[in-house]
Parts: sequence; structure tokens; C-alpha cells
Amino acid sequence: MCGIVGYVGSRESTPILIEGLHRLEYRGYDSAGLAVARRGRLRVTKTAGCVQDLRDRLGKGTTGTIGLAHTRWATHGEPSDLNAHPHVDAGGHIAVVHNGVLENAEPLRNRLLAEGVRFASDTDTEILAHLIAAAVEAGSESLEDAVRAVLHRVEGTYGLLVLDARNPRELVVARNGSPIVLGIGDGEMFAASDVAALVRHTKHVIHLDDGELATISADAYRTSTMQADRTDKTPAAVDLVDEDYQLNGFSDFMRKEIHDQPRAGRRVLRGRLDERFATARLDGLGLDARQLRAVRRVKFLGCGSAYYAGQLGANLVEELARLPADAEPASEFRYRNPVIDEDTLYVAVSQSGETLDTLAAVQELKRKGGQVVGLVNAVGSAIARECGSGVFLHAGPEVSVASTKAVMNMSLSFALLALLLGRVRDLSMAHGRRLVTALAAIPDRITDVLADEKQVIAAAERYANTEHMFFVGRVRGWPVAREGAQKLKEISYVHAEAYEAAELKHGPLALIDHTMPSVVIVPDDELLAKNIGTIEQIRARGGPVIAITNADLPDGLAETVIRLPRGEPELDPILFTIPLQLFAYHLATTLGRNVDKPRNLAKSVTVE
Repeated sequence: MCGIVGYVGSRESTPILIEGLHRLEYRGYDSAGLAVARRGRLRVTKTAGCVQDLRDRLGKGTTGTIGLAHTRWATHGEPSDLNAHPHVDAGGHIAVVHNGVLENAEPLRNRLLAEGVRFASDTDTEILAHLIAAAVEAGSESLEDAVRAVLHRVEGTYGLLVLDARNPRELVVARNGSPIVLGIGDGEMFAASDVAALVRHTKHVIHLDDGELATISADAYRTSTMQADRTDKTPAAVDLVDEDYQLNGFSDFMRKEIHDQPRAGRRVLRGRLDERFATARLDGLGLDARQLRAVRRVKFLGCGSAYYAGQLGANLVEELARLPADAEPASEFRYRNPVIDEDTLYVAVSQSGETLDTLAAVQELKRKGGQVVGLVNAVGSAIARECGSGVFLHAGPEVSVASTKAVMNMSLSFALLALLLGRVRDLSMAHGRRLVTALAAIPDRITDVLADEKQVIAAAERYANTEHMFFVGRVRGWPVAREGAQKLKEISYVHAEAYEAAELKHGPLALIDHTMPSVVIVPDDELLAKNIGTIEQIRARGGPVIAITNADLPDGLAETVIRLPRGEPELDPILFTIPLQLFAYHLATTLGRNVDKPRNLAKSVTVE
């Protein structure tokens, strides 16, 4: 969830560390700090503010060719200068930055207190610094051995980076449940929690697996297991460029990423639409036609927007392939004792590929013999490696916390999966061709919706002072409504709730009055009359209505109408997400919110 950057080489480390932290600001944080080693001493600078505040605090003595840095999102202890990372031992030699949570922090802290250790912070991470220092003093042969010995004593998750000022030639890295990647340079090495911090400096990276450690120096690296067995890691090429993380004339990353959706959509569809056989090609699944026909149920697992996109995917699978399908929050699935069916295809969905709840669900599925594939946007991510097969989203880097283009590509990928499953069953060639043509046209239709952005801006400005809002959808429109409410609440802080249209009269209708606007999803499909009836019920109670529609609605039915181009009914929900993204964005900016970094949220949730 937080940002980690480390460097060892011949250059001054501080500018590299600060730049890396800036690249990781999108992950969400509330404090920042760094430590460099010079002449056997640590120089530590920390702040409860932002990375720029940290830069402003740096003194002239904060120099050295090895160092580590961190942006923290508070778990143990409030955001403060003292609780910011890095944390050091009492002797001031060992510096530690850490993502994750130590579940046995309290007994470890109590034992150290009984031994006379005095703590400077409320964090669980400081425990690691004291334990590692004690292991070094007890005669560990290397810093790596000391870290390994300590990690055998802790329970929980960690992405860990450790520096000993008395040996300013190497850093020790460890991973368990929180991502860490090594960057290989020319006479220098890097470590980070996200490739975004490294793309300016290297094109070759190594992804550590859970339970793996690494020692890096300027010209070498060594990886090993918790049992000290060497592991041979092959570097992977990075297909990202520095420009991917630039605004390129946009005011913020969310707006840039909304407008990048036509290109992102073309990337995820390229080479996957088979016009000859009117089907989709998803070779990454590793499933042939016989294996696909053996699937009797599909279950999508994700968190937040990935879960809502999974609901959309489940609807598509049921509609096109006539297979039972549903979606469930991975965060709930991992804590149940689910019945795992060998005939069910489980699809784990994550933008980052590192979402802890989804990764844990995948591991539980594999332990019980479930058939699971991944759908992620990060090559080499933990979920991608754990699943071994699946679909790559090709959305490109997504910096804003609120996911837009990745969610779009999730939905398009689900449509491809539904088409593929349908065509190995009873979906006709004619219907397949219709859908292939419609899918190929979606990027251009997204462009058309974005070109008509002014109608959404007017609606957002009209309702910017609203304190509460309903989002309402029926069947195909229900996941769209949920995603719309999610976007509005997370970036504008306006209270928003989504309801199935038919459920309004079973309780929520009591809240409808002139102060409660409702955004109603109205596709031009077989349920049009039903959705018009829902709007009339809301209007009868004085509720303002914002209709998102590609249908011809009666004049005066809704106060505000946002119109979309017509398409194939099965695929309409994919396009309907665009105006809801724009509505949330423009309402939030009208209120002066920081849309890229909403409060209390982070891009990649790798802690419980």
C-alpha cells in the first residue's frame, strides 16, 4: 500500500530516493522519510507531511551513495514525524522501511520492553529495527542472516528494506504478502514497492516471491528463501516508459486516464477478436475448447471497483454463455469456508495484481484444488504469478487512486470471456459476429461519449452541493450503478448509495425527497418501460432524477438527461460507466477535491 524506494551505487542517493517517492505518491500516504548512510552513520529525515515537505527538510549533510525511503499510510500509530519511516534501532545503525502489518507486534514489543529497549514510536516497524540490531550484535554472519532470523519470529505481512550504516555497500530486501521489486542498473541497484519508481533508471527488474529475501549491492544481487537456499531469478523486461507517468498537458491523472480509455480499449481488444469464427481469443487462459465446455459455473473475485466489474462480467457470462455466474468480494471469500467446485472457473480480478484480499483468495482456491485464472494489469505481479494463467489488461499505468481505464478494460475482458464461453456452447455464429463487431466499435464509441463531455459537466455543477445521492440500476444497470456510487463517494466525499431499481420500494424510497437526487441507469433494452416506471416513482416523491440513457425518454421525465449512443444491449453497461466517471470527476473538482489522491485511500491495498 505504501511506497518503498532503495538505492545502492555510485551516485548520490537522495535525489533518486526523493524522485522515487514522488512517483509512488499515487499509492496513498500520510508521512514520508528517508535515511542515507555516510561514514558509518545514518542520516534520517522524516515528516508527517508530503514528499515535497520531506524534500524541504533535507539538510546539506543528507548525502550518501546508499539509502532507503518510504511513504507511510498509518496502520500502527497516528501520522506523525516520530511514526514516519524509516525506523532505527537504539544504536542508530539499523534503518528499516516496511509495508505490511506484524500480527504478533504486541508480544514482541512487550518482550523488548522487558529487556530494557525504549521505543521512539508507536509503530510495529520499529520492533523490526531493534530485533535486527540485536541479531547483528548476537553474531549473525551477515545482515541478511540477521534479517532472516528475525523474520522467522514475526507473523504477518511485509515488504521490507534494511540498511546497516556500518556496512554501506548493501541493502537487504524481503517480501511476504507485500510487493517488492529489484531494479538492475549499470553499476547500481534499486529496490521499490512498484515499478513506477524505477522506470527512469532501469528496464530490467526482478519480482520477489513471498518468503524470499535478497541482498543487493552496486554490482550484484543474491536471492534466497527463508531457509537460506539460493534462488535463481531471471530478470524481466519492463515495457513501461517514463512518459507513462507524466501528465502530458492534463490537469491531473484521473482526467488523463479517463481520456486514455479509447486507446486502452484498443490495446486490450487487439488480437483477441476472431472475426472468422465470430469468437474471442484468450490464449493466456491456457484452456482449450474441451476444457472451456467442461466449465459449469464462473465466479469472479475482486475488491471495490474490480468486484463491481465482476458483477458486470457475471451478467455477461449468464447472458451469452447461459452458465450460472456470480461475483463476490474477495475480502469476504477469503474468510468464509467456501465450497470449491472443480467444475467452476474462478476469475481473480485486480488492477495492481497485488491486492492482498484477492491474493489470499487465490491461495485458498489453489490449496483446495480450485481452477483459478487471473485478470490483472501488472505483468509479474503476485496474483499473476500465483495463478499462472489468465488475461492481461493492457490498460497501461494507472496513477490516480480511483480506477477508470483499468475498470474499462476489465469489463471488455469479461465480455471477451463471455463471448468465448458462449461460442463453445450455444451462441450462434450470427450473434457472435454481431458482438465481435460491437466490441471492435467500443473504443470509437468511448471517444464519442468523451467528446460530449459538456452535458456531464453541466449536470455535475448543478448537483455539486448535494449531500446525498442514490444510484439506481436494474439487471444490466445494477453493477453500473454500484460503480457510479463508488466513484462519487471516493473522490468527492459526497454520500452515495446504489440500489437495485426494484428494491427502492422495499425501504430506500422512504428517503426520497427534493434533497435526494437519483442517478438512474436507463439502457434502451427490454426493461426500458420498467426503468421509466422507476423514474416516475422517484418523481412522484419529489426526487430529482439524472437519467443516463441511450433511449428516447418522454419529455420532462427527468430533470437532467445525459445521452449516450446506442449499441448492442448486452454491451451497453460497459459504455454507461464513462459518464459516471466524468460525473464524479467534475463534481469532485467543482468541490475542490484532490481527485488523484482522495483521503484515507490508497491505490494498491496490500494490508488488511
